[in-house]
Amino acid sequence: MPLRERYRGPALLSYGFRPFFLSAVLFALVAIPAWLLIWRGEIARAGHFLPTDWHVHEMVFGYGAAVLAGFLFTAVPNWTGRLPTRGWPLALLLAVWLAGRVAVAGGLGLSPTAVAFVDQMFLLAVAAMIAREIVAGKNWRNLKVLVPVSLLWIANLLFHVEAMVEGSADLGRGLGIALLIFLILLIGGRVVPSFTRNWLVHRGATRLPVAFNRFDGLCLVSGAAALIAWVVAPFGIACSVFNAVAAILHIARLVRWRGAETWRSPLLLMLHLAYLMVPLGFASVAAAALDLAGPAGAAHIFGIGAVGGMTVAVMMRATMGHTGRPLVAGPVLTAAFVLVVAACAARVAGAHFWLGALDGIDLSAALWTVGFALLAWRIGPWLARPRVARKMPSSPPDKQEAATSDARATT
Repeated sequence: MPLRERYRGPALLSYGFRPFFLSAVLFALVAIPAWLLIWRGEIARAGHFLPTDWHVHEMVFGYGAAVLAGFLFTAVPNWTGRLPTRGWPLALLLAVWLAGRVAVAGGLGLSPTAVAFVDQMFLLAVAAMIAREIVAGKNWRNLKVLVPVSLLWIANLLFHVEAMVEGSADLGRGLGIALLIFLILLIGGRVVPSFTRNWLVHRGATRLPVAFNRFDGLCLVSGAAALIAWVVAPFGIACSVFNAVAAILHIARLVRWRGAETWRSPLLLMLHLAYLMVPLGFASVAAAALDLAGPAGAAHIFGIGAVGGMTVAVMMRATMGHTGRPLVAGPVLTAAFVLVVAACAARVAGAHFWLGALDGIDLSAALWTVGFALLAWRIGPWLARPRVARKMPSSPPDKQEAATSDARATT
């Protein structure tokens, strides 16, 4: 556990997950309605990206990067035993993230090169600060976490360069989504079975998730190969085979985590359902590669279902665990997650589905927005206020999870 030192600043800046989770939730709440209005032609875009490029870039390198930063700035202190980044350094990093969002939206009136420079600073700063903490804490085994963060930073740079040179970032869009999916395979493969094991042990279960072994390594390799095929050669038999194999392996991986036994804990079940979106995405890519389905379906299963669902579930859980709340989703947060999953289904249906005056695209945006509004309403005050003293559970383990061991498992 990290060292403790009295902190007298605002609670919002006391731990990395607080400002970045809150910023990510609020950004997701406004970015999708803004995107829908831009896509429908009701408001004009100001930045140099094409509308679709702006949409994907901001959900990956804006929203996704903020959630990743919040997770890592909470995890690293637990890995190293050092004090967390807090106060003005955290505020400065948040300002860099915000500057990137404004610059990409065209709000600073900069050239494309200058926009790229401003926008790339955030992930570069995150990587540098994490490297400093890991090296200072001599926590060498976790130095590998710099690899996906650095790759995401490089992907962001390539996205900007491709947009400037080609006019559209076709490769960059797929690469950004693929990297977030691989992070789910990597980090989700660590936290989902760990949380599940904690919960099942406290319920006295004997059939527990299978520990990480060579099969999980095979799943990671297969998933990486499938994602690379999707990015560089999304059509044809090779891509279809790679992604079909990955879909089968990751379904098997998920079954090994005993998710079916977690139905009494919605907060835990959310993680399993979010991970399920990954093999569903692989299956959709396999079908699209053979022209049996539209290519947009896989991107939205990955983006809304897997990335959206997993980040929402992780933000809920980490916020509860690190602010002293019991690990119980309740009706509001459960509804928020369900709405995000429903948004994925509606977007995949797209213009082929109508509900009254709304087609699937409009409905998806509405469901996503309401879901994140509920999320902001519920966890926003928790993120902005000081941690509360944790109460000892008075209910049996099936209704109140072992919060202390679970909070440690998040990191």
